[in-house]
Amino acid sequence: MAQILDASAVVFARSGFEKATTIAIAAEAGISPGSLYQFFANKEAIAQALADRFVAQLRLAHQEAFDEARFTSLPLDGLLDRMVDPIVAFNIANPGFKALFARTDMPAGLADAARPVQAALLARVEAMIAARAPELPAGDRTRTALVGIQIFQAMVPLVVAAEGEERAAMVRELKRALHGYLADAIA
Repeated sequence: MAQILDASAVVFARSGFEKATTIAIAAEAGISPGSLYQFFANKEAIAQALADRFVAQLRLAHQEAFDEARFTSLPLDGLLDRMVDPIVAFNIANPGFKALFARTDMPAGLADAARPVQAALLARVEAMIAARAPELPAGDRTRTALVGIQIFQAMVPLVVAAEGEERAAMVRELKRALHGYLADAIA
């Protein structure tokens, strides 16, 4: 099953969910389509299992980014390093993630799988903002968190598409954009 999920992530990243086929996934996994169907009934079932895997891995990346973060004692640049790097690393390691979760027509099951992780991320970013700027009203904290997350999500495809030193430069630009946005609100 892991081999099929690894292959499906490659195929989804390369072709997109809609154009991906079970035949292409089986070929990428080096197995026959019949063998694939012993584990998964269809492409949607594969996507659901892959989504579940991605969600579990993303939870770990969020935990690394936010748990034990010294929100008030780290300078903003250090805080951004701590929060951005694990989530960027997850996105680089899992190019098929965006092929499933960045779709506007995401099937209900995939959307349901992503919702708790998205809500947890928002709550963690809001908690960081509250720790850094306790005087900021709750509505402003939520808005600031949402905009910060959107900045991150908008930049991730550029980071993932780049390679080598250009990727490192894009990560620096991502952090610079976040720093510029967050500095007034939470510094």
